Amino acid sequence: MEKMTRRSFVNRFGVGVGASVIMTTLPSFLSAPEENKIPYTGKKLNIALCGLGNYASMLAEGIKVSEFCNLAGIVTGTPAKAEKWKTQYNIPDKNIYNYQNFDEIIKNKDIDLVYVVLPNGLHKEFVIRSAKAGKHVITEKPMAITVKDCEEMIKACNDNNVQLAIGYRLHYEPTHLEIKRLGQEKVFGQVRFIEASLGYQIHDPRDTKSTVNLNDRNEWRLNKKLSGGGPLMDLGVYCIQASRYILGEEPTAVTAQFGTVYNKQIFSETEESISWQMEFPSSAVANCNTSVNYNIDRLYASADEGFFELTPALSYGPFEGKTSKGPLKFPVINQQQTQMDEIAKLLLENKKLPNHITGEEGLKDIKVINAIYKAAETGKKISLT
Repeated sequence: MEKMTRRSFVNRFGVGVGASVIMTTLPSFLSAPEENKIPYTGKKLNIALCGLGNYASMLAEGIKVSEFCNLAGIVTGTPAKAEKWKTQYNIPDKNIYNYQNFDEIIKNKDIDLVYVVLPNGLHKEFVIRSAKAGKHVITEKPMAITVKDCEEMIKACNDNNVQLAIGYRLHYEPTHLEIKRLGQEKVFGQVRFIEASLGYQIHDPRDTKSTVNLNDRNEWRLNKKLSGGGPLMDLGVYCIQASRYILGEEPTAVTAQFGTVYNKQIFSETEESISWQMEFPSSAVANCNTSVNYNIDRLYASADEGFFELTPALSYGPFEGKTSKGPLKFPVINQQQTQMDEIAKLLLENKKLPNHITGEEGLKDIKVINAIYKAAETGKKISLT
């Protein structure tokens, strides 16, 4: 996220530290609908979802209630899914593609943007194919698996004069905008320590003998070629993001440790748990954890003159927390709808997307992730400068 000044935040939000009552000056994309507001009837951004897994369903529902977007197309390798989505969202046959004929989308003027919701290892291919088809692109995080992949994706979009965004939904969520402000504006003084953790008990650590087929497409997160790694890729990116935007700084070095592997067959290619530490230019330290064998979702920041924390913190919410001066509670929003509308408004006006959601931001995360893996593998501190 880009730096936000105190004045800009107050003008937009009209709230102070520990706000438990929200004023009426929330930014337009977070404000309650005005009773006499004239409904938007202009052109909408026509979106095709590429990959129809669980999160694509959440995006589709967000787009359905959005003001500036329309779910116009789908891309899937499963005919049964294509038929179901066609009926559910009234999608015409001409806007339904599979992974083989996807490039024909270049001829389709009814699709403005492709949202790539595929396994991490496929992000690069379909972002580049979308860009070559002249479509703007959003890809889910993490952006890709390697730094080189990210750089090639950015170049393809630049070369084809389309814009690339990463699905950083929390960049539009009011609680996270507030913790960013608290940290970057040093409301409680310099932040010295951050603890960020996100994990889900997807695999029971007591079960050490179960097996899975790592080539099963439903188990792609366990397949390193498709996932790029385990929970660090899937969940840890949220911890990295939160630490970076609370401080408004980039980490200078990392250390890391893999956790215990309880089931060596299931986790033969990816980590089961990982902990890491990030050092920042201000001398702040972030201690982070992610896992698929225990549940945790919290964020804590300690500063010279106070603290702030969230639990739940990094999942889908609703988010709640407190500061050393009182409760921290903001309106619950539809994160997918808000993200999509804010991106769509800019693209419809032919404006440049903000730096904090572009491919360059996604590249920064991948640099940190790759360094964390290297640190865990070698047992050494890895410099990022």
